[in-house]
Amino acid sequence: MRSEIVLGLPEYEISDFGISEGKIRISARHLGVRSCPHCGNERLRNKGRYKRRIRHEDWGLRHGVLELEACQWKCRQCGRYFRDRFPGILLRQRSSEAFQKMIYRHHLDGINRSRLGRREGIGAATVERYFQRGLRRQFGEWHAARCPQLLGINEHFFTHRSGYATTLCDLRNHKIYDVVLGRSELSLEAYFQRLEGKAEVRVVCTDLASNYRSLVRLHFPQARIVAGRFHVIRIINHHFLACWRDLDAVGAKNRGLPFLDAAPSSQTQRRSAASSTGLSGATSCT
Repeated sequence: MRSEIVLGLPEYEISDFGISEGKIRISARHLGVRSCPHCGNERLRNKGRYKRRIRHEDWGLRHGVLELEACQWKCRQCGRYFRDRFPGILLRQRSSEAFQKMIYRHHLDGINRSRLGRREGIGAATVERYFQRGLRRQFGEWHAARCPQLLGINEHFFTHRSGYATTLCDLRNHKIYDVVLGRSELSLEAYFQRLEGKAEVRVVCTDLASNYRSLVRLHFPQARIVAGRFHVIRIINHHFLACWRDLDAVGAKNRGLPFLDAAPSSQTQRRSAASSTGLSGATSCT
């Protein structure tokens, strides 16, 4: 029986299906074209058969095991030996990608490592390894390979141990592109050298820090540096306070707070007296 609905894997033919020791065991063989992974040649010599047992997705509350018929081959062109490589199963793995994704989803939903490991018959370290692999896969799906044309760069405090981190944003799509530890030129130099598509960046919005501006000039030669509105208002406020300090040192030191406690002016006193007189007249009439 050949079905992708049962296994969720392409190019397989199911030869047997049964239950053993409370586990659902599915015997299958791969129908795809075999070729040498080193030179791509399809002229191969069979050097022996064996069975490979792979942990697969659960069927309800029962564990799923996939038994595959595999062979060891010798390439007639390059003379190198290799074993069958199956779609949906990573190299040197005892579980399918579907099973690892299932572990990733369960752990992401809140099931802790020890409980999930006991339920699935694997170790807590294996659960953590599958979860980290799933996070990298998810990040690869979200993270674009090339830099966005409208790039935003800013810093924020990360942890007391790691210090500051630099956040890169895709301003056109309103998404975070990447987060890198560090904010100095030395800590960010290696990261910016690995970036792809730097020549396609047209605008970089960042603060007025000299380290970011020098990195942008070096690695994004076609980009125009634009300062954020917050930083523009901040530098205007800084110069305004400096001018105030030159004109009135006492007022600038307290930012005008002593003037709030100053005696009221004569005009204010006349207004308050008129209002009190009107209130007293209204009271006498009643």
